[in-house]
Amino acid sequence: MPNLGPFELIIILVIVIVIFGAGKLGDVGSALGKGIREFKKASKDIDDVKEEVKSVADDVKSGATQQLEDAKSQVEQATQDVSAALTLESDGETESSED
Repeated sequence: MPNLGPFELIIILVIVIVIFGAGKLGDVGSALGKGIREFKKASKDIDDVKEEVKSVADDVKSGATQQLEDAKSQVEQATQDVSAALTLESDGETESSED
């Protein structure tokens, strides 16, 4: 992109004055400044939303991990209970057949 020197800026200013007139130049500048402020605010809002979404995603991930660990513990406990029940049942059958 070419550099804009003082001469080029003066030419642009003259063109703007011719197009909008000297009276409207303040309104154009005000509208331009307002647009830039709104753009910066919108950019900041987007960053805030990104951070909030990331925080919620981390919370969901943490909760899901905890639920998975709880389910794993329950499955392990159920497996141990079934194994113990089968052992008791097979011991009972062994004693019955010895009689």
